[in-house]
Amino acid sequence: MSKALFLDRDGTLIIDKTYLADPAGVELIPGVAAGLQRARSLGYKLFLFTNQSGIGRGYHTMDDTLRVNARMEELLGLGSPLFAATCIAPEAPGQPVVYRKPSPRFILEKLEQHRLDPAQCWMVGDSAADIGAGRAAQVNVAALCTGKVDPRTLPEVTTHGLPVYPSFAEFAATLT
Repeated sequence: MSKALFLDRDGTLIIDKTYLADPAGVELIPGVAAGLQRARSLGYKLFLFTNQSGIGRGYHTMDDTLRVNARMEELLGLGSPLFAATCIAPEAPGQPVVYRKPSPRFILEKLEQHRLDPAQCWMVGDSAADIGAGRAAQVNVAALCTGKVDPRTLPEVTTHGLPVYPSFAEFAATLT
């Protein structure tokens, strides 16, 4: 069994710009590249798990999202592919859910496919949906304060006493 990080994109790895469709708008959150490098050096597989409701709403396309992701990987400078798998959930609220967080489906599929130990896996994100997906998949959850919502105000965090970190870099520094 191995370990992994399931990573939200917007507000976790890059600055959250609502419905980002232009790769030129990608800005890394400081310390993310070093944190991802540290996680990989410790043997963590990396998975990208991002809700992109702008696709379902018709604001941009899947190709736009793929270009944004490619630009993010380019800026990270850690080689490509960086992620063992990527899940882009295009559903808008109100549409039938396939992968949209807080659905744990992507995490559960990857736990099985990659023979991952849930006790050594983390869902890392900045929103209630990220936290919900991790809790539903029964993996560890780390909430970050780098998005648009302070996770310390979320009932999902306060009720369950989940760890909150100021940034991904600070979370990555705690990995073993």
